[in-house]
Amino acid sequence: MAQSKLLVHPSGNGYGVVHHVTPASAGWRYVGFELRKLKQAERVALDTGGTEVCAVAISGKARVLADGFDSGTIGDRRSVFEGPPWSVYLPPGKAASIEALSDCEVALCSAPATGKLNARVIPPGEVGTLTRGSGSNARHVRNILSDGDERAESLLVVEVITPGGNWSSYPPHRHDRDALPEESYLEETYYHRLSPPQGFAFQRIYTDDRSLDETLTVGDGDVVLVPQGYHPVGAPHGYDLYYLNVMAGPKRVWRFHNDPAHEWLMRPA
Repeated sequence: MAQSKLLVHPSGNGYGVVHHVTPASAGWRYVGFELRKLKQAERVALDTGGTEVCAVAISGKARVLADGFDSGTIGDRRSVFEGPPWSVYLPPGKAASIEALSDCEVALCSAPATGKLNARVIPPGEVGTLTRGSGSNARHVRNILSDGDERAESLLVVEVITPGGNWSSYPPHRHDRDALPEESYLEETYYHRLSPPQGFAFQRIYTDDRSLDETLTVGDGDVVLVPQGYHPVGAPHGYDLYYLNVMAGPKRVWRFHNDPAHEWLMRPA
């Protein structure tokens, strides 16, 4: 069976550039996602170009430098399941570098921007946390860059923990029409991790007319591309699921449309 174009497996030998998703490779206009795994004392260059970048410390400790900006030490997690992350926001046009203060993983979330904001650190204490849903639909959200603030020009960045046996991005919803105030057009990537790592999860991506209808088996470290359609996620019993979402579009607003067939699940019991 041919590999889905919407499922991207990690590349390389475990270090270096593990993921490199660009608008061109994804076939869209806005969202970029990169994951770098660095060894202690390694230093890599980063040019933000015409994009703003949110560097999320996935694990380990790092330091980000850019044109007079110094983040200091960011990152204190051994695992994404331990708590909210440290992150760094970088505006476009910055020649930056990332220095690994320990073995570390850093996600680079990017989208077009004009450069009206300054570089800054986003500590865990500034990450809004909440639980969405209940019962087997409960999941725990960490808003790094949400649409309720003005801390980015284009990017929306969020981490979600879905306990084993639960569903997430559910009931199924989409955000693929530029039709505000009802719905916003947002491209989206999901970077998945599992605990224990030998587990798996499922993500379905489908449109109303079923011209797109794929169900993907997701492993630890995989990236899923959501160019359009509904995109629910299921975590099997015994395996907690983490994902890092990156969204961007023509307007920095998250307005979604539930699948009418399943919207009854939102009604009070």
